[in-house]
Amino acid sequence: MTEPDGRTWRDQQRQAVRAHADADARRRAAEQAEAATLVAWFVAEATRRGLPPTRLVARGYDGRGRYRTRLTGWYVDRAETRAVDVDGRFHLLHVPGGLRARLFGAEPQPSPAPLVVGAGGRDGESIPLRTLLSRLLDDPAIGG
Repeated sequence: MTEPDGRTWRDQQRQAVRAHADADARRRAAEQAEAATLVAWFVAEATRRGLPPTRLVARGYDGRGRYRTRLTGWYVDRAETRAVDVDGRFHLLHVPGGLRARLFGAEPQPSPAPLVVGAGGRDGESIPLRTLLSRLLDDPAIGG
């Protein structure tokens, strides 16, 4: 802060913010890679154990409609809002819905799997992805 206009301080702040954002991006990338490894392990283990995949159904954002998808896989929660498809991709099964989805089916896009499912949710219930997938392998009734 030796300059009268505070340029040095602003530059330091910008660098600190940039460093913080870069560190956060690296952390998220590492978590996503670890979660992707867990999902791949689950698909291999489910296949090895003969856990049959099912045709996945998506729900509308409003929670009322149910829509066919072309996806096959395993639901990983009782609410059937999260699933892993047979190709090892994680899906949040919420879609816009509407007449087109009703007639032709919905196409939920894969998303990065979280290491902790439900973290930050309003109900306060969260569970590590590893625990959730292990439970599903041990008790297929959990997956639907």
